[in-house]
Amino acid sequence: MKNAQEFLEKESLALTAATQFATIGGKKRAYRQFGTGEHLVLVNRFRGVLDTWDPLFLDGLAAQNTVTIFDYSGIGLSEGELPLNTIDVAKEIIQLLDYLDIQQFNVLGWSYGGLVTQSLMFQYPDRVLKTVLVGTNPPGNTEIPIQPIFFEKALKPTNDLEDEYVLFFEPSSEKSKQLAQASHERIAQRLDRSLIPATQDILQRYFAGSIAFREDKLNLRERYKTLQTPVFVVSGDNDISFAVENWFPLLKNAPTIQHLILHETGHGPQHQYPTLVSAYINLFLQQA
Repeated sequence: MKNAQEFLEKESLALTAATQFATIGGKKRAYRQFGTGEHLVLVNRFRGVLDTWDPLFLDGLAAQNTVTIFDYSGIGLSEGELPLNTIDVAKEIIQLLDYLDIQQFNVLGWSYGGLVTQSLMFQYPDRVLKTVLVGTNPPGNTEIPIQPIFFEKALKPTNDLEDEYVLFFEPSSEKSKQLAQASHERIAQRLDRSLIPATQDILQRYFAGSIAFREDKLNLRERYKTLQTPVFVVSGDNDISFAVENWFPLLKNAPTIQHLILHETGHGPQHQYPTLVSAYINLFLQQA
């Protein structure tokens, strides 16, 4: 994989940024900051930790943004316990940003992190400037459910590259599989797989949050009609967990949303095309 090797031979901000800890409510929360520009906070996927982001994607964002990544409470290097709903997870993010003295910011959420990000965006409209949603669902009832193969692969204690083809890419496409391998190799440079959560208790906490988001007791789906925050949605055309089609009924009633769909791409379009997707995101964030 020539491109992967070329990346590994370069100095990467994502691969060299120091892990820091914020003590909030007597518990340590792990985070990293790197890059230059406006603040961009990244909110992670189901079972994601600091180093499950593709570093090439992070470096692309950090070229024009001050990027903050973190571990949820009780996940990875952070102490505490993951809240049971996305509303409370969003509140914990605000606690971290208050600690870091970040008042206004852009936010990017992937997968489960996209559910948290939407909860954050609607709860704190005075603080969120722009929102990016990658491989995720809108709030409320969605027509296309998660495919069974997602649970078969995602709930394994440890995932290998073959699992990642299915979970995050398009396994029927050789191009996608080649790009998956390159991303896998980049991520492996710093990832400690023992930090990836695997116990049933923690996994059920993620699912509880997802279920509560779908119930949409705060009526977030309806609030898209009057939302002022610009939103950029990035989807793969074969996302087995959060199908791209679930956004279509909402789009005509959500005037601030722009939607990018990538061909022969799965749940992790930003890992299949890290340079391309980071460039699209940077352009969106730069728009007046």
